[in-house]
Amino acid sequence: MQSSVMRQASSSQRCSGQPFKPSSNAPRARACTVACRAAGAQDPLLLRVARGEDAERTPVWLMRQAGRYMAAFREYSDKYPFRMRSETPEIAIELSLQPLRAFRPDGIIFFSDILTPLPGMGIEFDMVKGKGPVIANPVRSTEQLRQLTPLSDPASRLPFIQTILSTLRREADSEGVTLLGFIGTPWTLAAYAMEGKADKDCKETKKIMFHNPELLHSFLDFLTEQLIAYAGYQIESGAQVIQLFDSWAHHLSPAQFAEFSLPYAERITRALKAKYPHVPVILHANGGTGKLDLMRDTAADVVGLDWAVDMKDARATLGQGVRVQGNVDPMCLFGPEEHIRAEVERCLRAAGPRGHILNVGHGVVQGTPESSVALFCELARQSGQIHAKAAAAGNGVREPVLA
Repeated sequence: MQSSVMRQASSSQRCSGQPFKPSSNAPRARACTVACRAAGAQDPLLLRVARGEDAERTPVWLMRQAGRYMAAFREYSDKYPFRMRSETPEIAIELSLQPLRAFRPDGIIFFSDILTPLPGMGIEFDMVKGKGPVIANPVRSTEQLRQLTPLSDPASRLPFIQTILSTLRREADSEGVTLLGFIGTPWTLAAYAMEGKADKDCKETKKIMFHNPELLHSFLDFLTEQLIAYAGYQIESGAQVIQLFDSWAHHLSPAQFAEFSLPYAERITRALKAKYPHVPVILHANGGTGKLDLMRDTAADVVGLDWAVDMKDARATLGQGVRVQGNVDPMCLFGPEEHIRAEVERCLRAAGPRGHILNVGHGVVQGTPESSVALFCELARQSGQIHAKAAAAGNGVREPVLA
């Protein structure tokens, strides 16, 4: 249930559609504007690499790069509830741009949540501080499933998304970076909606999986169609890349993943590729270790890797033709500078100079030093030299370069 503060924001702010007025710290447009790119300059680095093009260096962004580890972010999170922040365009745009100003990653991912489309389907949720998302009426019956509303017109149900993304796209174009949209996979959203909260065992959903798999499959079918519409809405609002977050893939065995998650993620990916062939899709499965062989033939353009797999092993399993993203352990950003350098350079060398987007293996952790995130991004900007040094040394991925 929405808080009173959120309801007050609903009419005046969240869906206002009013243009965003950047703060005095907003980044200035680079010399290369949209007009000069139209005259022949290249597309932004991250977009080119996601499409499979060769590039001058490895691009970088970080999952959960807008978050509580940033002091500027906490100025908002300490005052306003989550849904007010994510559904009020002025605030969501500001939070999305904070990492760009501070760290200069190659991508902006808009500040939102994988659960954001659920209320448009009739599944309300709230973010409870210290607990995470809470769904008061979990979907656990055929009757509840029949009462859900198709997201046939996401622009009318979620109008703030268009305002946020279209404004961020203008910022991304002026800055020469890539705008990323994202959705949760049907499995992850179904598990949240059936559990009603985050649960380490995913007990209620798995009981349904074992006792009434037809209900789970019906729910997954429904969510798949709604998420195709929602992702398309993001693309038409300005997103240049779409990432599918399978945040709860770790709850599934390989066989369960092959039945209850991957086919539905593939349906979304293939539908998006058919309608928007110019938009790369990233599939990130948290807990993908042990499932990489199943993802080898994915229709997605890029496979996101969690930190539990060695990049070299992932490359060998997927094959060098598969583009990858990741996969530095985000906890290493709590280490000293020399450790961060060693881990990032080891990841860069193992991934190689082509078909790799540098990222952490899951979201940036609260309390991470901002200086560590800055170093992480700076090392990506140095990746051309790092790869050249590795090639000259002729020792592949065996030893990190401690510069």
